[in-house]
Amino acid sequence: MPPKRPSGKRADPQPRKGYVAVGFVRAPHGIDGELAVDPMTDFPDRFMPGSVLLAGDAKYTISRVRTHQKTLLLALDGIETRNQADELRGKLLEVPEATLPRLEEDEYFRFDIVGINVVDANGTALGKVEEVLETGANDVYIVRDADSELLIPAIDSVIKKIDVAEKRMIVALLDGLERRTLKRQSRR
Repeated sequence: MPPKRPSGKRADPQPRKGYVAVGFVRAPHGIDGELAVDPMTDFPDRFMPGSVLLAGDAKYTISRVRTHQKTLLLALDGIETRNQADELRGKLLEVPEATLPRLEEDEYFRFDIVGINVVDANGTALGKVEEVLETGANDVYIVRDADSELLIPAIDSVIKKIDVAEKRMIVALLDGLERRTLKRQSRR
């Protein structure tokens, strides 16, 4: 029986400490070692030819990039066959945190937001940001506690303060924003 290969589905992989994920390798594309990559950055220059990315402990230089629908197709130096490309399936493409660009005031990296504690203006704990959804108009923060989740739009009228150092976000909930009880599946 052949060895089982990763499916290429994202299971919320986490970057290594000191690194930031900028892409996720879904699968090989074609037979010449090209990779189908989901971008995970707002800085498209991360994928310019000559840029260096890490996949695990290995460094790769981008030799060519093109887009196909919402996916990037990357050619990396040293990856010349479909089998070589398949070895990267399901891996994160990372860069060192030290190479991150400076942000404007009130701009944050996604990794600054995920895991932050959320409270309302009265100091009532609402949970932690577990995920950030990109909707096109604005991001939406998925905030969960042990029993429920809340979808919070990342807009100025709702997000009142973010303190990255304290890992705390203060929000003013709009009318109609309600917690949804999480259904737990019993395991046998």
